[in-house]
Amino acid sequence: MVNLWLSLPLADYEGHMASPAVQQLGALSDLFAEALEHSRPESVAILGIAGGNGLDRMDGAVTRRIVALDINPSYLDAVRQRYGGIPGLELHCVDLSAQLVDISPVQLVHAALVFEHAGTLRCLENALSLVAAGGALSVVLQLPGESAVGPSEFSSVQNLKSLFSLLDPAWLQNTLARRGFQLERESRRALPGGKAFWMGIFRPARA
Repeated sequence: MVNLWLSLPLADYEGHMASPAVQQLGALSDLFAEALEHSRPESVAILGIAGGNGLDRMDGAVTRRIVALDINPSYLDAVRQRYGGIPGLELHCVDLSAQLVDISPVQLVHAALVFEHAGTLRCLENALSLVAAGGALSVVLQLPGESAVGPSEFSSVQNLKSLFSLLDPAWLQNTLARRGFQLERESRRALPGGKAFWMGIFRPARA
């Protein structure tokens, strides 16, 4: 079965996420910037990079290696065209829900609205495997609202409803605690339609 993300035009996805009724693109960029400012990582991995939202928030004097992963090669082409001049940018086409990632770990792994689409089995294992010793994992989850996928003029985006499952932040905290990661920081960002984003930044618990 072909993953629906492979048939979704980037213009439709970005148009939907930036629409007045959704307003998620800017919120996600702000939360990524918050994670960067908190962690000040020399290296970062972004799971589900799409078109590169948030890459303009990078501080090249701090972060010198940027690992961008996505299942859709055309999305990565767009990232290359838009941000190919950023030093240290690596692009990896991978299905995080099915493939095993073999990439050198980084100081910050950022997963925004990734586990809702790719699940928490192989995808979560991949995320944790990318966290370097002493590094951090930042996760952005969508909190419950009237609908998982907001109203949109882009009908193609509505097809993603079948792939989207909300996750409870408390469940994520407990799951990561069993893997030795503790919550270091959390924040919320209100969205239209009664929705909100929750972000948690986790680090390995100290012995």
